[in-house]
Amino acid sequence: MLTQSHANTLAQAWLNAWNRHDLPDILSHYAEDISFTSPFIVALQNNSDGTVHGKTALAGYFAQGLAKYPELAFQLLHVVTGVNSLTLIYTSVNNLLAAEVMELNREGLIQRVQAHYCQP
Repeated sequence: MLTQSHANTLAQAWLNAWNRHDLPDILSHYAEDISFTSPFIVALQNNSDGTVHGKTALAGYFAQGLAKYPELAFQLLHVVTGVNSLTLIYTSVNNLLAAEVMELNREGLIQRVQAHYCQP
């Protein structure tokens, strides 16, 4: 089971990588077989199912997002834990409220993400 302490540590490292716009560090948190679903994938990549599969595809999507939003800075609000998952609630680009549900694999890497956004 994922402890709150471990979830907080993972969340802070993830947030710091994003706020530095450090793509290799961002990607270090994800498994090779990542499945990542987000409304931003639909918007940025014209991908109707909103999902990218695999770390190479994820790297391309993240690079595209960092280029489109050079002022990107996340502010972490809450870290909610599950058995082998966590949900990060944070402010995202354009001051959107974001919730990302992240499932971890046995190695503690993020293997599946469902991202959700709304206006605060």
